[in-house]
Amino acid sequence: METLQRTANRGSISTGYDIDNSLKLEIDNNEWIYRSSPTAGNRKTFTISLWLKRACLGHTPAGGDEYLAGQGSNARYHFANDTVRFMFESNSTELESTRVLRDSSAWYHIVLAVDTTQGTAADRVKLYINGEQEAWNNTEYPSLNQESDWMNTQNLYIGTRYAGDGDNDLAGYISEVVVLDGTQASPTDLGEYDEDSGIWKPKDLSGLTFGSEGFYYKFDNAGSLGEDSSGNGNDATLNNITSANQATDTPTNNFCTINALVDNGFAIWSLTEGGTRGPDTNEGNTSVGTFAVSKGKWYWEGVTTAATGLNYWKWGITRVDMQQGFSDDPGTGSAWYSAEDTFLTQTGVASESPAYDTGITSYTVGDIWSISLNCDVNPYEITLRFNNSVPGTAANNTDRSVGTFASADAVMPYFFLMSSSSDNTWHNFGNPFIVTLSGGNTDENGYGDFKYAPPSGYYALCTKNLAEFG
Repeated sequence: METLQRTANRGSISTGYDIDNSLKLEIDNNEWIYRSSPTAGNRKTFTISLWLKRACLGHTPAGGDEYLAGQGSNARYHFANDTVRFMFESNSTELESTRVLRDSSAWYHIVLAVDTTQGTAADRVKLYINGEQEAWNNTEYPSLNQESDWMNTQNLYIGTRYAGDGDNDLAGYISEVVVLDGTQASPTDLGEYDEDSGIWKPKDLSGLTFGSEGFYYKFDNAGSLGEDSSGNGNDATLNNITSANQATDTPTNNFCTINALVDNGFAIWSLTEGGTRGPDTNEGNTSVGTFAVSKGKWYWEGVTTAATGLNYWKWGITRVDMQQGFSDDPGTGSAWYSAEDTFLTQTGVASESPAYDTGITSYTVGDIWSISLNCDVNPYEITLRFNNSVPGTAANNTDRSVGTFASADAVMPYFFLMSSSSDNTWHNFGNPFIVTLSGGNTDENGYGDFKYAPPSGYYALCTKNLAEFG
């Protein structure tokens, strides 16, 4: 058995306990949830558990740190330079993890377990990531039987700091948010290792003891996303969150997003909307997906909502060894462009000029691009559709395929790739957050929400499909 305990869960476990929904949180929109005016709980012993998929790393909130949770000014639980920090109460030194969490393709299970009645100081505050206990960078633990500033009567925020000032918001997806009042849980109370792969995965939490002030947010009710499933009725209040924030990207079915770690040669994109939207930085940006494929048939969509730079949008895929680089303006009418083998050309030969002229001389805001990638033929084939029609009139391309790249020349696998010199590009791998790309069409396995129906035999880029076809 391959042991992957310290590898973040990428949602590749497609059987067993399934999670259907998560909640998308966005910095720019001031989106968070909170437990309003709770009754005081056990301030010595408690657990905070959640699954998190980070969406962006370079787009920080005004306060500089993204908060997992906060309660009052001195109960702090947040990221700092991608490490996790925890403050117990006002006179405490923050404990900080030695490990960074920077994988925007992954779901992390983060558990904070506190019990100041423990005789051993190091047992009083424990941090677990994907089932493994993490080391703290100091030993400033609470004293024996000390009460914290947590579990008090102030609002308990998830996804931002205290008071909800919008300065420390979290960007990404959260799922299975649990607070246990009066229990210092072990990670195996909240998750388990998959017996075949060794990957840490979610488990059924219905048997937990939540305590009177505990709660369990599953985000499975679009009409009431703050609903508490613990039985306590400790519902969350929503801030700038609607049913549109409900996502199908979860720890048991992880969808492709834009990779926040790929530097496009200028600067990492300021990604928003769960890593599905790339705003303008006016530098000819290139974005790469979090998933790479070497077999199977895959479908995704994109749209621009910007009125400028429309002739500079380029869509395609990139080799695993060439994830960036555009050297020339592709020119009006060229939807596909090859530079240093970044995009597919019709012959598989690298080019510094437009590789294929689609016959489209212009397009407008709201026009939708659909991309179908077939890795099960040799050479591989990629097809572009423009508002659900296949463009192009080139005599040597009668099937209207945008191009192929000879497998003998390829370094597999391929990543989704797109470049632009404009702003407001939205991508849909099956989990859209813009109504323009939401049409209620799924793939043949029932996954995704697309504007147009994927071609027969083509699937959304999610891990349940990858487990079957990838």
